[in-house]
Amino acid sequence: MDTIMLNADRRIGGPYTFAAGLLGRLVPAARERHPELVAAHDIEIRTAAPKLRDVVPARRRSLADDLPRAQRILIPAARRSLRIANGVAEFVRDHLDRTRPLTVAVANLDAADHTDAELLAVLRRRVDPALLRIEEGPRAPSAGALPADFDRYRDEGFHHAMAESGLEALRGMAYDAGPERWRQLVQRVAASLEAIEREDEARELYDRARRESTDPKHRATIAYATAMILVRHHDPARRDPEQALAWINEAITITSLLPDRRERAFHLGFDLNGKALVEVRRGRPAAAMELVQQAIDLAKADLPGEHPIHKLVLHANRGQLLAMTGHAEEALADYTRAVEADPGYPDYYLDRGNLLHKLGRDEEALADYEAVMRLSPPFPEAYYNRSELRYAAGDVAGARADLDHTLELDPEFARAYVNRSGLSAAAGAYAEARQDVERGLRLAPGDPHLMCVLGQVELAERRHEEARAAFDRALELDPDLVAAWAGRAELAFDLGDHGAALADLTSALKREESAELLFNRAVVHRAAGRPDNARDDLLRAAVLAPGDSDIGQALTEV
Repeated sequence: MDTIMLNADRRIGGPYTFAAGLLGRLVPAARERHPELVAAHDIEIRTAAPKLRDVVPARRRSLADDLPRAQRILIPAARRSLRIANGVAEFVRDHLDRTRPLTVAVANLDAADHTDAELLAVLRRRVDPALLRIEEGPRAPSAGALPADFDRYRDEGFHHAMAESGLEALRGMAYDAGPERWRQLVQRVAASLEAIEREDEARELYDRARRESTDPKHRATIAYATAMILVRHHDPARRDPEQALAWINEAITITSLLPDRRERAFHLGFDLNGKALVEVRRGRPAAAMELVQQAIDLAKADLPGEHPIHKLVLHANRGQLLAMTGHAEEALADYTRAVEADPGYPDYYLDRGNLLHKLGRDEEALADYEAVMRLSPPFPEAYYNRSELRYAAGDVAGARADLDHTLELDPEFARAYVNRSGLSAAAGAYAEARQDVERGLRLAPGDPHLMCVLGQVELAERRHEEARAAFDRALELDPDLVAAWAGRAELAFDLGDHGAALADLTSALKREESAELLFNRAVVHRAAGRPDNARDDLLRAAVLAPGDSDIGQALTEV
């Protein structure tokens, strides 16, 4: 097994210092022996190791790659780094599997950037130690401060580095020494603080900016950003749409007065789009639709031939609102417009695929999800969404495989634990189901679906009090959860309480009529000595599921 030593100190190369070193050792040989592997991970390699960009061409490109930085308004979210880490890990795994195992001694692990710390965790989780052994190396001397590579940090979504390096720069920077640079840095740093859930520090920066600056565009930008904190705060208890409305109106008041027509169209359109989100959070989707339409009209009239990303975002947002208000075909048209405007950008394929799935157009939805898989570094949501399609088509094994892969990519994907635990419970694998429920509840303690599966597990293991408590809790969290009503009915029936079972099944049927629920209620009616009621339920079940042999057999017995 070969051994190399690498330094993870972020002060040497910023984000992905360790990754760049590792890829610098592996990529040249991989290009010679299996270039298709390098090409398959072009985004991940070029992101983590910028010095390799001259030898690793960009195979997957999006609209933003050819635009001036000022028009690249979509900044990667904090979770993108996990997709990059998974892609790098898959490249390393597949390369070493074709060559020879490797031991890496990593110096200064405690000084690694968030990106490298995340990558190391993924490598340890996903790459067999027989292929890659990671050891802690000796401490090495520090290289000074984190590089102030603010354009790279902004473009790639390296939010931890932007926050650390930017805050340090702002501590020694006076506003009067360079107002434009100061304002830009405040906006970038505060946005990164928001992205990594440090909203209080972002608010402090915005308040400081309001004390320092009278520049209209800057004040509008920070008013908009303050409103977005108030409607998107990671803690729902701290969201305040009404206060957000006051701040976004401040932004709109300023940008509507900008003298330059093109500048006004862009900035005002941006703020109107932000106000649309505020109105959605206030429960006013129709008002939100009007605002997005105003922004679209402004862009169409005053921004011909420029700001294409701004325009496609507006159409995608109108698509979301149209879908929300039941205008599915119009929503699909807007999503398609966004996708066609930037076919290399994966996110809107997901949105369109989700809507197609709701409409029962599952083959088209599958094509969109698999487009995401081709266009993006490993994207957990695409595999999760495909698992739902496979389950709906009766492919339980395929659904389980996609859920397994989702959680391999992102062990904190709570919804995947919900679905996988349900599959395990349905298959009688109650120990596996309980394990997933426990993991899921650590991430989402108030998830009613997880509580419902827990009830099913407790019921299967004859822990009746615990099952009742779990079903009760699920219904407290979501009174319309049909599976919890049905599960509690099954528990009551097992305990001989026919009245309670009938009541719960009736509650379930009020929310969702199905042949299965009617059949189960018929069983309870028969056990309670009510054959006429049982027959009525079975006849209705036969209408909903014609040809069902169990229903037909039961009808001959009542």
